[in-house]
Amino acid sequence: MTTEDRTALAGARLVLPGGVVEGDRIAVQGERIAGFGGVPEPGDLDLTGHTVVPGFVDLHVHGGGGASYASGITEEALLAARTHLEHGTTTTVASTVTGEIDDLARQAHVLSELVEDGVLAGIHFEGPFISPGRCGAHRPDLLRDPDPALVRKLVDAARGHAKMVTLAPELPGGLDSVRMLADLGVIAAVGHTDSDYATTLEAIDAGATVATHLFNAMPGIAHRAPGPIVALLEDERVTVELINDGVHLHPSVLDLAYGTAGAHRVALITDAMGAAGMGDGLYPLGPLQVEVTDGVAMLSDGSSIAGSTLTLDRAFQRAVVVHKLTLNQAVESLSATPARLLGLGDSIGSLETGKLADLVVLDSATYDLVAVMRRGQWVRGGGRFTAVRRGR
Repeated sequence: MTTEDRTALAGARLVLPGGVVEGDRIAVQGERIAGFGGVPEPGDLDLTGHTVVPGFVDLHVHGGGGASYASGITEEALLAARTHLEHGTTTTVASTVTGEIDDLARQAHVLSELVEDGVLAGIHFEGPFISPGRCGAHRPDLLRDPDPALVRKLVDAARGHAKMVTLAPELPGGLDSVRMLADLGVIAAVGHTDSDYATTLEAIDAGATVATHLFNAMPGIAHRAPGPIVALLEDERVTVELINDGVHLHPSVLDLAYGTAGAHRVALITDAMGAAGMGDGLYPLGPLQVEVTDGVAMLSDGSSIAGSTLTLDRAFQRAVVVHKLTLNQAVESLSATPARLLGLGDSIGSLETGKLADLVVLDSATYDLVAVMRRGQWVRGGGRFTAVRRGR
């Protein structure tokens, strides 16, 4: 039945923690999932031919809809969050990009207000504490060694809402900053790094638990110098981010990561910049200019890939259609694993009674996105479903 604050969705394929259930029923009461099963009743929404998965969780996203989190402008941050929400990302950690420390602190102030308003789930500082040799789409002249005092300044500017800091542990102060972040309950992520295998292991032992977009902006694997990739892949304490847009990683490389780490340690991210959800053209990325051509984002001088134009509904579709992951594996990497990493696994990340009703509805044949619900409210596509006229 459907009332003002209660909705039941009937006939859908549900991807539950225990497996996939065909033609089931999910009830939503207010903001939360009220239960499963039961005979469809008049007024239930008929989702036959559709698959329901939990809302996606993006640990690493810089913008979308033509807007950037690094702008320090509330309206831009709201537009970026809304753009990704309409593509199924019901939980967003906003990522900054290298800038002056004081500018980043001001951005953190704006973003922290949106965390307090429930729009965002936290802040991720990517840069400036990264390697000049692996800076990618970050301005080299603005990079800084990860002095713990500077790292702490940014964390404090986020008013308790800093979720993750990406740094290069081989730089002066790197390992001390990892230890400090771990003590503060902030995720220390290894990325944009020239670290070797041994130093990466030291960083993990010091408390680093995430690999920022594994394979990208770090040394490759050599048979006598395995580098950071092998260290990060082999350690069960590390969650590895992967950008599944068909540009950042060859499909076989992504498959290798899954085969080594498993879906429970993979978080599919967008690393999206402002062009996500938009067309080709010129876009800012912090202090840099990015040109997007055929959906591929490059610095305007052509020197580096500059994030992606990916949305997580496309990442899910690619995971299942291209990489042949099971639905449960895809849900693990797009919802459950990142939710658990953020300490939010009790409220989001899976379809379970009592958790927030963050739902993504997909076409069961193509896995195209059809509708999105966040906290029990449709934000896209809910009006397309018809009501069940009689029980069956």
